[in-house]
Amino acid sequence: MDDTIFFREATLRICSSLNLERALTRTLEFLHEVLPADGLHIGLFDPDLNLMRTLAHIVPDGWPRIPETIAVPEGAIDRLMTDWRAEAKFGVVNDLRTIEPEVTPLVRMVWPEDVSLLHTDLEVEQRRIGKLVLAARGSHRYHERHARMMSRLNEPFAIALANGLQHQETLRLKEMLEEDNRYLHRELRHASGDTIVGADFGLKGVMEMICQVAPLESPVLLLGETGTGKELLANAVHTASPRRDGPFVKVNCGGLPESLLDSELFGHEKGAFTGAVSQKRGRFERADGGTLFLDEIGELPREAQVKLLRVLQHKEIERVGGTEVLPVDVRIISATHRNLEEMVHQGRFREDLWFRLNVFPIMIPPLRQRPQDIPPLVDHLISRKCREMKIAKDVRVPPGTVDTLKHYPWPGNVRELQNLIERSLIQAQATASKILSLDLNPIAGFHPERGTHTHWSEEVLPFDEAVAQMIRNALKLSNGKVIGAGGAAERLGLHPSTLRGKMRKLNIRPSQTKRAIK
Repeated sequence: MDDTIFFREATLRICSSLNLERALTRTLEFLHEVLPADGLHIGLFDPDLNLMRTLAHIVPDGWPRIPETIAVPEGAIDRLMTDWRAEAKFGVVNDLRTIEPEVTPLVRMVWPEDVSLLHTDLEVEQRRIGKLVLAARGSHRYHERHARMMSRLNEPFAIALANGLQHQETLRLKEMLEEDNRYLHRELRHASGDTIVGADFGLKGVMEMICQVAPLESPVLLLGETGTGKELLANAVHTASPRRDGPFVKVNCGGLPESLLDSELFGHEKGAFTGAVSQKRGRFERADGGTLFLDEIGELPREAQVKLLRVLQHKEIERVGGTEVLPVDVRIISATHRNLEEMVHQGRFREDLWFRLNVFPIMIPPLRQRPQDIPPLVDHLISRKCREMKIAKDVRVPPGTVDTLKHYPWPGNVRELQNLIERSLIQAQATASKILSLDLNPIAGFHPERGTHTHWSEEVLPFDEAVAQMIRNALKLSNGKVIGAGGAAERLGLHPSTLRGKMRKLNIRPSQTKRAIK
């Protein structure tokens, strides 16, 4: 074939796609018709990590299949380092037995025994970017004419490789940006529906502490039972801090498999382990310039505790499979429902890490200790769930229900109350009712008079009789007081005039309840 035609046809195929493997597959098919060519390999040597990175490896069935990264054998490192930094050259190896002993193990990993190789170093603007190897079955397959023909393609191959690498990097950055956008949108949607109900009542002390610590860089430890809203309060610390414009990244320490914990927290390099097909940033990198919320920190394995402590001390991380040290600027907020101090005494949590995290502890009171927050919580949760379930908010809560809710111990805290409201809305929607039952029976057979769990086996009372009994109970608890703090109206969640009207209708007098108490 005429040299000009060969160059044109080969270049068209080399540059036919930004997908390097696809373009080189087409090129190999063309070269096979013109000269000995059964396999084609493009790779590069990373002198910082002593790794060979495979960019394209197109070979027949039965030839070695190689991973994307190959650790260079100890004896071959110096030779490869010298070749990589030397002037670019072209070469032919017609018998693998003639190659230097120090690189023989590496060559055997890539090629079968009986092959001939034609190799060239690829450069763009005097910068080494890779190495191309053409292989043919059998020995002594390549002659000077073949070397001359391939040398003409050195520049097209180098340009195609540079474009392919740039394309891969663009795709990686695009994927990373899309991943960040998806994550931030999820967090934004989650945060937009969250309001701190009780900030002026049961959580007033907690909010004062948040206002004190938010402007600082000190770590915060949120302590409280499950369902008390630790994530919501962590978000409040972040929002009130100078880092509010940075990311707020959450890590559920108890929900990550131990085998993936390092990768999730610190990220990994491409080829670091099976399945690591691309570089991935960890949660620490994503939170750079913002806040990292470590939820359920007490579930963190001991080995991960050591690594977390090192990050908190030195403010730098290393990706799994990498050697580069990356500085991170992250504020840590942690949370747990466990007793970390007791875990330290039991040897299940590192004492030095506990001291690092326990700089500013905030205890969140459970819902049963702040019953004054239940009425606004019920109203807020009904509004939010109606919006989520696309229900027009014309539902009502029966009289006396709020008082019953105040006497329930709420072992699941706000989350349990939320589930109760959602269940009641579903039932009301199914029966086309505008009255929410908020029935505690399905929860545990709670008895409002005792404030404990029992089995409800009482008969169903007529509505007026049930209301009258509820009012009498409220009057007994308030010693006949109707209005004011601790009065029956407040306990029942009713306006005093509404309660007096019901008492007149049901012929109930406060003095009767006083005498009954005496």
